[in-house]
Amino acid sequence: MDILQIFLNESFWTASLRIATPLIFGVMGALLCERAGVLNLGIEGIFAAGAMAGWLAVYLGAPLWLGVGAAALAGAFFGLLHAILTVPLGLSQHVSGLGITMLATSSAYFLYRTALPDVTSPPRITAFQPLDTPLLSDIPFIGPILFEQTALTWLAFLCVGLVWWMLDRTPLGVALKAVGDNPDAVNAQGLSVYRLRFAAVIIGSSLMALGGAFLTMSAFDAFFFGMVNGRGWVCIALVIFASWRPGRALFGAILFGMFDALQVRLQTEAGAIIPSQIFLMTPYVLSIIALVLVARRADYPRALLQPWFKGQR
Repeated sequence: MDILQIFLNESFWTASLRIATPLIFGVMGALLCERAGVLNLGIEGIFAAGAMAGWLAVYLGAPLWLGVGAAALAGAFFGLLHAILTVPLGLSQHVSGLGITMLATSSAYFLYRTALPDVTSPPRITAFQPLDTPLLSDIPFIGPILFEQTALTWLAFLCVGLVWWMLDRTPLGVALKAVGDNPDAVNAQGLSVYRLRFAAVIIGSSLMALGGAFLTMSAFDAFFFGMVNGRGWVCIALVIFASWRPGRALFGAILFGMFDALQVRLQTEAGAIIPSQIFLMTPYVLSIIALVLVARRADYPRALLQPWFKGQR
């Protein structure tokens, strides 16, 4: 087994970016929510809802990009519900998030069974195809890795840039970070804490749903039960790993994608000798180790998980 040969293979890095794409959407969404002081544990269910909404829209005849919009709207709906429960009502963000996960997941499965009661195998759709960028895709090694991905992968990269720019280069980003650290100071400046948190949770949840849409509209071109497979929980861990910074979050998502792509290839090489379950758990074990190494130094938002009520101190 030649590990170096795996890392020098273009297909390995292409697969790493493809695996990382839904995580990039999810971690950007979770980062926005948490920067505003709201933990959104509904991400696992929002992934499933986005996957279902996008796939069903395309299956019923909508264009692919309209399916992406449908997924974003599904995420926004569950984000709005989570925001109502946690921002003005001040309910437990943990309990609300877990409730959203169960509601969104169950709703996606119920809708699938209701829309397709007699289907025994998941119907396929015509999904996003890898882009073939003239000249750029012909660049040795780098070209196939970067320029033969689907449009949704490039959308994920664009989201990273937009989130970074908004948080670090705009007054809105300053206000959003402030509301996650000191909401009383934001209120004293005449800004609405509720509006900022609502906006962050709704937009963040829409991004999470795009991660689910990638699974059905780019990776698998079908919807099936269990397809999210814990990706939402990985995104929650990646936000901590990244210390709530978009650039580091992108690196963490690609790192996990690399671990996952590596275990597939190692399983192929040594699957007859080592149980396959060992390889399947490897990306998660390595992610936990990486999280433990950086979590103690993480600069978390000071008002995260803390409800805020106007007029109270």
